[in-house]
Amino acid sequence: MWLLRQGAGRPVAQGTLDGLLGAVRHRRGLVADRKVLQQRLHDQLQALCPGLSAPAGHGRALALADPTGQAVLGCAAAFAGRPPTVRSLRARASGRLTQPTARFWVDRWRRLLPPPQDAELRAERLGRDLARHQALQADIAAVETQITRLLAATDGQILTSLPGVAVVRAASFAAHSLPIQRFATAEQLYAATGLAPATYTSASLQRRGRIFRQGLAEHRDALMGIAWGLSQYSPSFRERDRQLRARGMRPIQARVALARHACRLCHALLQTQQPFDEARYRLARHSRGR
Repeated sequence: MWLLRQGAGRPVAQGTLDGLLGAVRHRRGLVADRKVLQQRLHDQLQALCPGLSAPAGHGRALALADPTGQAVLGCAAAFAGRPPTVRSLRARASGRLTQPTARFWVDRWRRLLPPPQDAELRAERLGRDLARHQALQADIAAVETQITRLLAATDGQILTSLPGVAVVRAASFAAHSLPIQRFATAEQLYAATGLAPATYTSASLQRRGRIFRQGLAEHRDALMGIAWGLSQYSPSFRERDRQLRARGMRPIQARVALARHACRLCHALLQTQQPFDEARYRLARHSRGR
């Protein structure tokens, strides 16, 4: 109320932007739930079939969201931790599972210790959590379909022209940045994400500290995601990333620095509604000496 009286309040978003923001936040919550559930599935599989799901760096890891992981979980629940046949494993795959891959997991399964004494109870719990995980995957796919439709009706669709930035990343940033007229400059938009460094000033001292972290964490995460995608798929940003790391920056520091350049780029695209052109961006960057 105080902000409204001072004229600094922001009107409630209506229509498509409001729907896009709601869908983006709903997906974020679902993804957080999926992360917790996948960790629980890993723990349950490890207890039921000790050593089958190896952690990263300890052999071939099992990605539970892939068809192979879904097939392994399904067999573990169906057979109470006992090793299946190659045919049974492939029959429970939700997608493509090759014969050599199925043979690898079956052979690895047969070399494990026997299941625990309460394997039947553990398998029952695993089956219920697996069904919950599959339902969660379907919910995420459904909300992503909604996000695709909503983003196409906003100015944020132009962000999908960026390399490494698909619908979800573009929608996550656009939902918190639109309408872009609220931010007169790219620096104002960057400050709104909370990634701008805090400035300390006194009579004889002026220095910059850590990032300020004002604004919404979702906005900040969305910009960092765009910066990561550009650093992987845009030659200009890959080159800039290498330069920053060569100057001694840690990976997270380099990504924050890249996020500032990505924010300038996103602000320009949202204002002009012109798709990204790699050659034009590289030429403009070198002409400015950046």
